[in-house]
Amino acid sequence: MFDREQWGEVFESIGKNKLRAVLTGFAVFWGIFMLIILLGAGSGLRNGFEYNFKNTAKNSITLFGGETSKPWNGLPANRSIQLDEDDIDALRNAIPGLEHIRGRYRVWRGQSQLQHGKNYGSYSIRGLGPESLPLENQIVLRGRFINEVDEQSNRKVIVIAEDCSKELFKDEDPLDQWINVNGVPFLCVGLYEFESGGHNTMERSPVFIPLNAAQKVFNAKRDVDDIMFSFSDATIVGSQMAETRAVHTIARRHNFDPTDDRALWVNNNVENSSMLGNIFTGINAFLWFVGIGSLIAGIVGISNIMIIVVQDRTKEIGIRKALGATPRNVIGQVMLEAVFVTAMAGWAGLILGVFLMEGIASAVPGSEFFRDPSIQLDVALWALFALIIAGGLAGLIPARKAAAIRPIEALRDE
Repeated sequence: MFDREQWGEVFESIGKNKLRAVLTGFAVFWGIFMLIILLGAGSGLRNGFEYNFKNTAKNSITLFGGETSKPWNGLPANRSIQLDEDDIDALRNAIPGLEHIRGRYRVWRGQSQLQHGKNYGSYSIRGLGPESLPLENQIVLRGRFINEVDEQSNRKVIVIAEDCSKELFKDEDPLDQWINVNGVPFLCVGLYEFESGGHNTMERSPVFIPLNAAQKVFNAKRDVDDIMFSFSDATIVGSQMAETRAVHTIARRHNFDPTDDRALWVNNNVENSSMLGNIFTGINAFLWFVGIGSLIAGIVGISNIMIIVVQDRTKEIGIRKALGATPRNVIGQVMLEAVFVTAMAGWAGLILGVFLMEGIASAVPGSEFFRDPSIQLDVALWALFALIIAGGLAGLIPARKAAAIRPIEALRDE
């Protein structure tokens, strides 16, 4: 393997046919380069879509009130279903293994004006129940989030993000300072992390206040826009059972047909995650299929070229065998050249593909569709290792053909 003379012959053979060696290696280079690019792009797609679930518990279901499409118990269709806090209490007793539950109310269903001193800003205001933090995984940078005491005591407190803090407070510390929310003062108790999605760098963060405060200050009675809850059995079957229980409970309270899909909109995160996983498993399988097909084309090219090399060196191989070279020496020589060309071209394709993916990851801002394209190093190295083995196998057929050459016939070869 480390015979200097043998390596010298390999380099001499490649040097005599530089263009042929380069074109042969390029097929392998392109194959593994495309495999890395395809896998990296697939990873970027997966990361982008998974980022949408970053701030939501995977074992959760969210319910939204809709409009009935079927008559039920003498009541007409086209009735609006308005969820309220009594629905939350009913679900607490109806869902087995329920872990956390919260209601949410969006003040004025749009942008509201926040003011501190002479500084103003328009932001979406969301009233949240105290169990929101474990359900939506908000990262609190400073201070705290809304808690049970805020809800029970009807405290007027608010949690804002960094963009809101900079607009309203400039360089001041926002904690323990008052913010007017549509003219009503709220005490800032926390600062949370917010990342705008995609290329929309002007997207503004929502601000959070206690649900009870939102309902009472802004005359929402006990209404909520949606209800979110998590449960212990995070399997598909478990989530479907929890969803069925929740729908029937709300249907019974609001007197609508539980099979009416328009009366209640359900977002089952367990099913969403499973569906997303299945989609990207299929995408990855397809990308591997295309990438491996490109590699196989390169390997076949190497095998064909090595057959031509053996034919061109028939006389030389005959002389070597006449001087005492064994079939093993001949096979090793041909396979070594095939493995060397494959390894060098494959390594170049791997390095360029990985660096290109790193460049794209640093240059392209993350979005909800594409984020941080990358490939696991162990996957890339295993692909390269498999490629080298395949290169050796590609050289085996021409090597065995070379070893079968009879010296007397080779010497007569023109």
